[in-house]
Amino acid sequence: MDASFHRFSELFAQLGLPADDAGIRAFLATHAPLAAGIALADAPFWTPAQAALLRDEILEDADWAEVVDRLDAALRAPG
Repeated sequence: MDASFHRFSELFAQLGLPADDAGIRAFLATHAPLAAGIALADAPFWTPAQAALLRDEILEDADWAEVVDRLDAALRAPG
């Protein structure tokens, strides 16, 4: 079993977003809070490719699921 740990910055890089601390903070400030009834991958600010990546990672890749869950939680936190 692969016990990989992925950082927030790695997920942002995979999504093609700025992956430095300032870029991550700006993204979260711009897009949070995400409404409770919207699945993370269904949020309107993702491109189709980003949404597909998030769906695939949460459904198929346990290595990435934890960091995707952390992104989901961060986007649901009140600003």
